[in-house]
Amino acid sequence: NIFIERLWRTLKYECVYLHAWETGSETKAAIRKWMTFYNHQRPHSALAGQPPALVYWQRNDNNQPDQQVQRVA
Repeated sequence: NIFIERLWRTLKYECVYLHAWETGSETKAAIRKWMTFYNHQRPHSALAGQPPALVYWQRNDNNQPDQQVQRVA
């Protein structure tokens, strides 16, 4: 899948190749932080410069993720 391949390439070039972590837990934490940035803040050209999370919640019936969490809880 080209979209997944692009995600891994971007992760490597924007995060992994720029750091030399000491432990696996440091690596995991840094990648998790980058994935949050990627989904919630980083603009995506395929989404008209919007982050994926924003587009997802705009298309969902509930526009606010907090409302979705409260509804389930």
